[in-house]
Amino acid sequence: MSRYGKVAVLYGGMSSERDVSLKSGQAVLAALQARGVDAHGIDVGRDLAARLAEGYDRAFIALHGRFGEDGCVQGMLEVMGIPYTGSGVAASAVAMDKMLTKAVLRAACVPTPDFRLLEDEQDLGSAAALGLPLIVKPVSEGSSIGVSKVLSLADLDQAFHKARAYGPVLAESCITGPEYTCALLGDRALPVIRLETPQSFYDYEAKYLLNTTRYHCPSGLPAGEERAMQALAQATFKALGARGWGRVDIMAAADGALYVLELNTVPGMTDHSLVPMAARAAGLSFEDLVLAILSETLGAP
Repeated sequence: MSRYGKVAVLYGGMSSERDVSLKSGQAVLAALQARGVDAHGIDVGRDLAARLAEGYDRAFIALHGRFGEDGCVQGMLEVMGIPYTGSGVAASAVAMDKMLTKAVLRAACVPTPDFRLLEDEQDLGSAAALGLPLIVKPVSEGSSIGVSKVLSLADLDQAFHKARAYGPVLAESCITGPEYTCALLGDRALPVIRLETPQSFYDYEAKYLLNTTRYHCPSGLPAGEERAMQALAQATFKALGARGWGRVDIMAAADGALYVLELNTVPGMTDHSLVPMAARAAGLSFEDLVLAILSETLGAP
């Protein structure tokens, strides 16, 4: 494992997803160390550049959300000449911004739900024009933080202000069919996972707090439909310029039409997270998966 050199596992950070990132980073760090990699954890703060200057050869990014998944840390690592896992600066920044993501997907003819940018209360009428139900969410947050499902126009103002606490707001047509997610590892699409929750949608509680959420992997889809979903995830990955690994969230409408919601460029990496679950279905242990992601950095300049 000496070929990897000294590896910094970056986790924690300063975003609203800090708690999830701490768990991801600790799991990644333990997996790398179990395989004999000289890996060291760094809880990321504003002193990151000074800590990285202590002689690291590469970085495994396990940061979620702002200042970690949005191109900021990637840019610092580029300037410092330290190879790192996952997508580059531009793809990270675009994927973190749901408005930019949708613009790129539409330009690439990748289907995504209709949407409106809500800058203030005067824009709520344009959101209502999308019809009900609606999903109202912050433009640049992950883990469903600040997200609401709006079933009545009377609830739209409250949903807007909930999301507005995190910055610009996006209103999106709600696709009411089943939700799926497809992980990418290099050029490979891993088995699709179907998500099932008693919540009104797959929100923060369903993701992290409840034990009633069910994950189906294999997904139960016919082989041809699964391949089509994997191809859509790969098209999304390519359109956004992503690399290394990631996870694409997809909704299926009642008529079978597929819609991409977003690309996660640094998905959760605990041993209970979705990417490790898909990797296990493909025959990869958690340690295998972590090493495969880190190995992508060996060819980096």
